[in-house]
Amino acid sequence: MDNHYKKFQKHAELLKVLSHPVRLCIVKGLLEKERFNVSYMQQCLELPQSSISSHLQKLRSAGIVACERKGLEVTYWIADERVKSMLDILFPHEEE
Repeated sequence: MDNHYKKFQKHAELLKVLSHPVRLCIVKGLLEKERFNVSYMQQCLELPQSSISSHLQKLRSAGIVACERKGLEVTYWIADERVKSMLDILFPHEEE
């Protein structure tokens, strides 16, 4: 029973992280553009860089996104393939 519960807990944590509108928007944008940096996200979302960075940290901690630093620029992309299937269900047939 304990292992069974852990499986549900792991999935629930993924859903919890994705449940915030800004994080969902970031993930959707990353799926559409494949990779981008915080400056790009800041322009699209019209939010302070600190707010976007906080949301990205939560997504990184959950293993949903990964990043690469080149100098001062940090580029993000989707690291968890399950997210694409989830967003295909949430946003079917939307034009990119």
